[in-house]
Amino acid sequence: KPHADALRKMEADILAFQNRIKLIESELIKKAAAIVSGEKELIGLLDVAGRRIRQFYMRSTKSNPVFIFLSSTNVGSALRSYGYQQAITNEDKKVITQTALLVKDLEDKKKALEGEKTTLASMKEDVDRRAVSIRKLVGDASAYQTKLSGFIASLSSQQQAFLGAKLSSLNLPTSLGAGPLYCTDDRKLDPGFSPGFAFFTFGIPHRVGMNQYGALGRANSGKGAEDILRAYFNDFEFVSGKEGETIFVKGTNEFGQSFNESMNIEEYMKHVHEMPTSWPQSALQAQAIAARSYGLAIQKAKGYVLPSQSDQVVKKETNAQSWIDAVNTTRGKIMAQGGNPIKAWFSSTDGGYTYNSGDVWTTTTSYTKRMRDADGEVNSFSDLMAKAYDRDSPCFYAAQGWRSNYGKSAWLKSEEVADIVNVILLARSDSSVRPHLYQPDKPNPEGTDSWSADRVKQELRNKSITPLNNVSSVSVTGVDFGVGRTTQINISGDGGSVSFDGDEFRNYFNIRAPANIQIVGPLFNIERK
Repeated sequence: KPHADALRKMEADILAFQNRIKLIESELIKKAAAIVSGEKELIGLLDVAGRRIRQFYMRSTKSNPVFIFLSSTNVGSALRSYGYQQAITNEDKKVITQTALLVKDLEDKKKALEGEKTTLASMKEDVDRRAVSIRKLVGDASAYQTKLSGFIASLSSQQQAFLGAKLSSLNLPTSLGAGPLYCTDDRKLDPGFSPGFAFFTFGIPHRVGMNQYGALGRANSGKGAEDILRAYFNDFEFVSGKEGETIFVKGTNEFGQSFNESMNIEEYMKHVHEMPTSWPQSALQAQAIAARSYGLAIQKAKGYVLPSQSDQVVKKETNAQSWIDAVNTTRGKIMAQGGNPIKAWFSSTDGGYTYNSGDVWTTTTSYTKRMRDADGEVNSFSDLMAKAYDRDSPCFYAAQGWRSNYGKSAWLKSEEVADIVNVILLARSDSSVRPHLYQPDKPNPEGTDSWSADRVKQELRNKSITPLNNVSSVSVTGVDFGVGRTTQINISGDGGSVSFDGDEFRNYFNIRAPANIQIVGPLFNIERK
């Protein structure tokens, strides 16, 4: 299972922390016992010191040189008596001073012990809290994947193919290699009708591996290249000395340039164009290590590397000097597992959450992970927008798709949202009609007729189900901010209110919504105009 290995590793890490805390607790118990023993010894020392202090006070009057001289029979006797008194006095001072130092040392140790106990209690509470949180996060992710797999299995192969083709029609870039992102903020567009509803997704596919805009955010927060990569990948090690490897580049890139040649890996790296060269060096260096690792892994897997986003973008022209500097600084360095380079995937914008490769494709890898890509806890959409490392990406929060009319936006009319609701209600009541529920403005992929909004409403009435003619409100009523998933949608209209599971709604939205308008990820929100 995709999360089984991650769960075992996390549980092992938690157990290691808890065992370390137990060890510290036993050390503190020993320290406390030593302090108690020291206090017992100090009682005797204080008694001795008390007597010494009294004797010191008494002798201080008798050790006056004049007194000793007058009370002595001769000079020799006076000098001997004076020397004796001084020796005893010095010994008294020494004992008194040592006792005072022991008292202070014991008090310092007691204060330090109390501080360590407080720190340990806080650490223990934090580890226990994190243990519960991590286990819930992995459990939720596993449950979500099981549920999602079941739901996908319930879609016909034609429906799955249709959804894949519709997503491809958006031409969303996998990474930044094809150039700047051009996601539009539809909140600034006027569709010419009201009310209007737009469905905004956080991030764009594929969300596996290093989040490029997330790397920028982490670099701007002071993180180094290795720290950035450790944030996005598990279970790997940095390995150097790969500068002698060879890459065979074959194919045509997005700019019409064709390749069919072998290149030294370091020369190849100078031609990689996958990140804006104006970005900080730590982000560029992280990209260089990831690109070098990915290139060598693909070379090992199939014997060549494509120069396009299908693998990673390579151009005939060498990249800018800032990129060359990043390549040279990381010369020969890769991420490896068992000595082999890992497929260090990267994508432009994960919307605050990254995925394991098994969540998106068929193969699960232990070095990719599902995680929240934010600086701190996230409990609301506003938290995510403020804390996600990739929040500066233009595709971080966007409504995807558009129509030539309505301001070339993704805004939907009230009756269009009502139609999507009716389609889901009809599909729930009778699975046999699903081939008729594709969007009517495109050819039906199953070779039958796609029912109009009026036909869908009539079919519902035939089944004694009240359809919606329009909607008055659409809201997200459930979100799992641990794994990044909208879990429930509530829609109210003239036919009443109805709630849908987030994945169910998203899939039928994408099947039915007009043009190429769609929700492109599991975490989405609704805006109203």
